[in-house]
Amino acid sequence: MATKTMPAINLYENDFYAWTQEQARLLRDKKWSQIDLPNLIEEIESLGKQQRQELRNRLSVLIGHLLKWEYQPQHRSRSWLTTLRVQRRNTLRLLKDNPSLKLYLDDALQEAYENARDLAMGETDLPKQTFPLACPYNLTEIMDDRFYPGEPSELVDNSGA
Repeated sequence: MATKTMPAINLYENDFYAWTQEQARLLRDKKWSQIDLPNLIEEIESLGKQQRQELRNRLSVLIGHLLKWEYQPQHRSRSWLTTLRVQRRNTLRLLKDNPSLKLYLDDALQEAYENARDLAMGETDLPKQTFPLACPYNLTEIMDDRFYPGEPSELVDNSGA
């Protein structure tokens, strides 16, 4: 095994996957004194940060597409509609799997909107002032699979099918 020839700290720096497997084995075997505690703590904290980042990323894409949908109706497509549906579904799953992230939603929304606005500006070539400085949608609207801002579209089937 790699740890017989390489200390845990070197394994962490040189073969992260092997380090994770070794730490899992040590935890299962309850070999507490052999666990690389400082790096294990850092990695667990990092996992939580990744979940917050995933929430911000999903909201950024979702809101960016809502902005495009509203401000560039002549370019609406099934691709945009699919992105909205998938991002909503995946965001709801992320929140279901990590309910404590709901406490972070307001902050995540504010942080995500800045990226969403940039995404919409870059993908529409509309002037910056087209898009509001603050998010024009609330969280209920953003997550509602029947909410599509702006004028109605024949692409959206709200019959429940």
